[in-house]
Amino acid sequence: MAAKTKIVLDADVIIHFIKAGQFTLLLDIFPEYEYLILDVVYNEVTVNRVSKTQIDNTLQFLKSRISLVNFAPSGDSRLEYARLISTLGRGESACMVFCRDHNDVLGSSNLRDIKEYCEKNRITYLTTIDFLYYAYVRKKMTEEECRQFMADVNSKGSRLPEVDIMTYVPTCQI
Repeated sequence: MAAKTKIVLDADVIIHFIKAGQFTLLLDIFPEYEYLILDVVYNEVTVNRVSKTQIDNTLQFLKSRISLVNFAPSGDSRLEYARLISTLGRGESACMVFCRDHNDVLGSSNLRDIKEYCEKNRITYLTTIDFLYYAYVRKKMTEEECRQFMADVNSKGSRLPEVDIMTYVPTCQI
């Protein structure tokens, strides 16, 4: 039996949803998938005490939906990780290698760093805006809630494009 595909979250998507006060909503957008946070990403995002508390509570109370996974590549994957971290961040590099090895979906908004690698390695990826689009389509958020989410994230120092969710075309179909 084939392993069930999972969504592996990178730091930027986690931070966007935390800044908008919607981290648990993230898990409801695709209830048919389990979500993963690699320990490398966890270490990046939990330097902020508020983020750590929210993530730890979510991992504890929604453990059937989200898991913390130790990233321990070996062989070719270890070499690939070392090659990637020479130019990219540890978290996104770990997520891309993990998704490549397990045929999972990457949740990351850092298109500048992930897009080419994901397309070359046939990794499906979702940006924060893709998640919002699917939340809207699946009636988890209204148009106004999507607009407010983008405004909240940007007002708290992140750079998230503010798009019209009614006309947005996602980067992938899952």
